[in-house]
Amino acid sequence: MIGSEEISKIIGKYDKTKIAIGTLGSHSSLNIFKGAKEEGFRTVCICKEKDAIMYQKYPLVDDLIMVKEFTELLDEKMQERLRKLNVVLIPHGSFTAYLSTEQLTNNLMVPMFGNRQLLHWEANRKSQEEWLRKAGLRLPVTFKTPEDIDRLIIAKLQGAKGGRGYFLANSPENFYKQFKEMAKRGMLTEEDLPSIHLQEYALGVNVYPSYFSSILNDDVELLAIDRRYESAVDSIGKIPARQQLEIEINPTYTVIGNFPIVLRESLLPEIMRMGENVHNKARELTPPGIIGPFCLETVITDEAEIYTFEISARIVAGTNVGIGTSPYAYLRYGENMYMGRRIALELKEAVKQRRLQDVLG
Repeated sequence: MIGSEEISKIIGKYDKTKIAIGTLGSHSSLNIFKGAKEEGFRTVCICKEKDAIMYQKYPLVDDLIMVKEFTELLDEKMQERLRKLNVVLIPHGSFTAYLSTEQLTNNLMVPMFGNRQLLHWEANRKSQEEWLRKAGLRLPVTFKTPEDIDRLIIAKLQGAKGGRGYFLANSPENFYKQFKEMAKRGMLTEEDLPSIHLQEYALGVNVYPSYFSSILNDDVELLAIDRRYESAVDSIGKIPARQQLEIEINPTYTVIGNFPIVLRESLLPEIMRMGENVHNKARELTPPGIIGPFCLETVITDEAEIYTFEISARIVAGTNVGIGTSPYAYLRYGENMYMGRRIALELKEAVKQRRLQDVLG
């Protein structure tokens, strides 16, 4: 496992006046690169050829490095190139979707913004549940095996899959029927069965608060709140109930976009406390805790009870809705603050204070 001493040695060789912000060309890269440019950083993008048009239309990237697969990030020549460019990588959902947490923690010898050890906790849903329960959050019930299902549940894959392959079931028989249907559609495989996470489906509104944990300021900031737009579950209401029953729809939960949300102000104190509690527990689990962005994935019931069903210990795509306009970032910073820029601002301040090693892992 790559330790802080090895990262410190790499940072020691960096030209601190020429730090570059880099990431994989997907997920929230435009958010990250826009924020980096506004804070005066050079930007480096590891990009697939089919996606290069994004950075031609939005000229936010100084160095565009083309790859066939994102796994090329692990090649030693690629890593040497990034180190020569003084790159600090900003992890997002595509890092854990295309690379294993073992590869990220054992083989990626390029400094990353954040605490990469927490990626292990994010990738394993049982570890997530332990973390969140110890932080005092309210969680839906989980089931060990499909045979234990006695209520409506949602079945999920491990890791960052963007909702792909999720499905609902309300009994063991219904679970296996739905699983087989999803496998036929190519959204799941038989190998996925043992690792599927079974969680009670909490009825309410899905809300995703995004926070920024500042090691430099010893503070947790609420910067954005969003909800997901999921296909085909969000479009099923356009089909009359009779037709839904006739064609036996099994909707998917693949995320195709996000909406901004402004919560009732009476809910904000609890949302803020939840972020604080999760960070404080992370300090105990993997010091120094969360560095930078994280998101709690929650459901708020009609009784205003907040259930947390997941955590992402890095920037989430939902913060893209706040680029330049997030009301919660505005309340704290004024105009034009958002997650990508907040990351760049923390890095800028870390360089200024000569504390770069405190925010990198």
